[in-house]
Amino acid sequence: MNRLCTLLAATVLAAGALAPPALAQPAAGASGLRVVAHIPGPDGGWDYTSFDPARRRVYVAHGMTVMAIDAETGKANPAFAAGNRLHAVVPVPATDRIVTTNSGDNSAKIISAVDGRLLASVTTANDADGAVYDPASGLVLVICGDAGEVDLIDPKAMKLVGSIKVGDKLEFGAVDGKGRLYVNVEDKNEIAVVDIAARKALTRYPLTGCTRPTGLAYVMGARLVAACGSGAAEILDAPTGRDIATLKIGAFPDAVLYDPHRRIALIPSAITGTLAVIALDGKDDNTIVDTVSTQIGARTGAVDPRTGRVYLPSAQYELPAPPPGQRPKPKAGTFEVLVLDR
Repeated sequence: MNRLCTLLAATVLAAGALAPPALAQPAAGASGLRVVAHIPGPDGGWDYTSFDPARRRVYVAHGMTVMAIDAETGKANPAFAAGNRLHAVVPVPATDRIVTTNSGDNSAKIISAVDGRLLASVTTANDADGAVYDPASGLVLVICGDAGEVDLIDPKAMKLVGSIKVGDKLEFGAVDGKGRLYVNVEDKNEIAVVDIAARKALTRYPLTGCTRPTGLAYVMGARLVAACGSGAAEILDAPTGRDIATLKIGAFPDAVLYDPHRRIALIPSAITGTLAVIALDGKDDNTIVDTVSTQIGARTGAVDPRTGRVYLPSAQYELPAPPPGQRPKPKAGTFEVLVLDR
C-alpha cells in the first residue's frame, strides 16, 4: 500500500489539482461504458464496493460507515451501518444480513440488511480485509491479510466456525462455488488454492507476469482474473494454474469486477484513472476490448449484473502531495461514486 500511496501522490502532483467533473463526458468506446453520473458522499477513505442484487443496492466500505446507494433512484444513505476501518461488505443471499470486515478492531460484523443494525461482532485474526460469500458452504470467508489466514464466518449462526492458515501476505479471494477458494498472495506473486471443507491450503499458482496481485475474480470458463499492482492482469486456468494471458492495464488496480451477463471483466486502476474492459467470450476472448476514462484514485468498484452499470468510488486530492510513503489526502467535499453506463 505504501508503494501505491507514493505513486498516487506523485500522480496528483504531476497532474495538478483535479478539476471538478466536466459536464461533457468522453465519448463511449467499444464497451459503450462512460461516466454518466456522480453520487456524492461524506469525506473519508474507502475500500471495496459490492452489489446486492436482491435489494438493488450498492454498498461502499467507507471508513467508519457503510454507504448504501439505491440502484434504482441513485439516492445514498451515507451511514447505513457503523464499522471500524471497513474493508468489505458482503450481502448474504437468501437472508436479511450483510457481513462487514473491520481492520480497526479485527472483526467481522453481522449487520441487518433491513435497517443497518448490528446483530453480532465476531473477532477475527489480524487485518480483516477482503471477504467473499461461498455458496457451497454458506459461509463468508474473511481474508485476514497480515495474519495470512482465512477465517470462516457462519452468518446465520453469527459465529466463527473455523480458520485456514495460508501464510504470507494475503489480498482478495474468489470462490468457484464447488468448494475451492483462490486467494492472491501479494508478497509472493502467487495465487493460493484452498479446500474450504477440508480447511487446508492445497497448492499455489505462480503469477509469472504479475507483481503485487490485489483484485481477483473467478469467471466463466473456470478462469481466474488477477489484477496486479504492476499494471497487468493475468488470466489463469483455475483447475491447473496454467497461464492463459497477461494483459497490460492501468497502474495500481485493487479489484476485478465480473459481469457474467455481458461476459466481461472490468478492472479499475487508481494511478491512470482508467477502467480496463476484458472480453471473456467470443472472438475477443481474453483480450482488452476497451479502456474507459474514469478518475485518478478509482481503484475498486461493483457492477450491477442486471443493468451492467458500474459503480466506482473515488475523490479528488489535495496539493502539495505528501512525502513518499504517505497517503495523499482527499480534498474535502469531493468523495463521490462514479456511475458508468451505456
